[in-house]
Amino acid sequence: MLRCIHRMTSSPQHDHELPRVLGARHATAIVVGIIIGSGIFLVPREMIAAVGKSSTLYLVWIVGGLLSLFGSLTYAEIASARPAYGGEYAFLREAYGDMVGFLHMWTWWTIAKPASIASVVSGLVRTLATFSVFYFFNDPAFLHMNWGQVAALVALWLATWLDIVGTRKAADVQMGLTLLKVILIAVIAISCFVFAGPIGSVQHFTSVFTGARGGAAGFMVALVAALWAYDGWSDVAAVAGEVKRPQRDLPIALVGGILAVGGLYMLTNAAIQYVLPAAALAADDRPAADALRLVMNSHGIAWGAALVSIGMAISITATLIATTLSGARISFAAARDRLFFSSIANVHPRFETPAVSLVVQAAMSSLLIFAIGRFQALFSLAIFAEWITYGLAVSTVFVFRSRDAKTGKPRAFSTPGYPVVPIIFILASIALTVFQLVDDPKNTLAGCIVIVLGVPVFFYFDRKRKTLA
Repeated sequence: MLRCIHRMTSSPQHDHELPRVLGARHATAIVVGIIIGSGIFLVPREMIAAVGKSSTLYLVWIVGGLLSLFGSLTYAEIASARPAYGGEYAFLREAYGDMVGFLHMWTWWTIAKPASIASVVSGLVRTLATFSVFYFFNDPAFLHMNWGQVAALVALWLATWLDIVGTRKAADVQMGLTLLKVILIAVIAISCFVFAGPIGSVQHFTSVFTGARGGAAGFMVALVAALWAYDGWSDVAAVAGEVKRPQRDLPIALVGGILAVGGLYMLTNAAIQYVLPAAALAADDRPAADALRLVMNSHGIAWGAALVSIGMAISITATLIATTLSGARISFAAARDRLFFSSIANVHPRFETPAVSLVVQAAMSSLLIFAIGRFQALFSLAIFAEWITYGLAVSTVFVFRSRDAKTGKPRAFSTPGYPVVPIIFILASIALTVFQLVDDPKNTLAGCIVIVLGVPVFFYFDRKRKTLA
């Protein structure tokens, strides 16, 4: 398949180079668009069930937001100085060598990104299934699939096609959808405050769910959920090589995007808690939809929950376009460095996009959609692998500062609070990794095995590269 696609897309003048077509607004939309998916609509239940107190729930959101901000501040310094394809792959390879960079790419290529994409499209289908017009999604289709899985495949390949025909086109569509979902989220949150009437109460902010796990373990479980809701802020680093003015635009996107998302999350969570007390929130699978449904029903309006579902569908679609766009750049960068299949580094001669890498990524994600029920455990594995990478990537700021000081290389952006900010982030990533190893040893051990399996694969490609040199 790779050779076939290579023949269709090969062009000497376009091989291995992508044009810089993304501006600050596109980069910011990628950050916001990937982060705000379905998490804010769903995780409040998981979080309150872990901590119990509404006040503690807010503390978790704040801590999660600050950690994400600390990471994005450090990434802004690294990425603006080294705006290369592949994001963390490029950082880790330059700082720690080929093997570390390759193992990051291998983990994301085999599990993390395909799992994330498969989960996103499945979430989109589940959201659409709340509308009666899509009642047939659970009916059998063909090849042991139901129509919901077929719809997920169609959504995945449409997003991939959009990414192939033009990075700028995909970014424009994604930016429009991101703006629309931000407006919808704001409307949903404000409606809960303005129209709640007797249903809403400030006393809900001090309510307690007595069946919570509680303690330090409960706080960590809730923090993992919050960080999952914030996850995706790092993806813009993967397209740094396609940003027009990376020294200026990447810090704006990373820092501005996190601040915007944090504000929306605080507003949305407050609106949900204003309507639902802690006990009701802990028992609600769709807290945002049900909160607005209760508010609208109190005024004789029956479409409140439908509005949230529409907002979720738009939100997830924007996330899908952005996450497929950024994910393909990681394996593309490794192949460009001759550390992976050479065809994956090919650039489409007409559209100037990494078409082969996008198609292979979609194919791998498609395989996972068939087994998405059995793959839920691997999503936890993806989160585990991501935070190992985040901590390692942030640590490169110390390596690069030391090297740049010797060469006199100027910095376009400096991390505020350095070195405290990156140190706090690294310690938090270590704590999260250790907690997940203890709390979920089965899945995290599987993650370690996948990473280790990448070692012999690296030696194969490294030996092949040296032979061709």
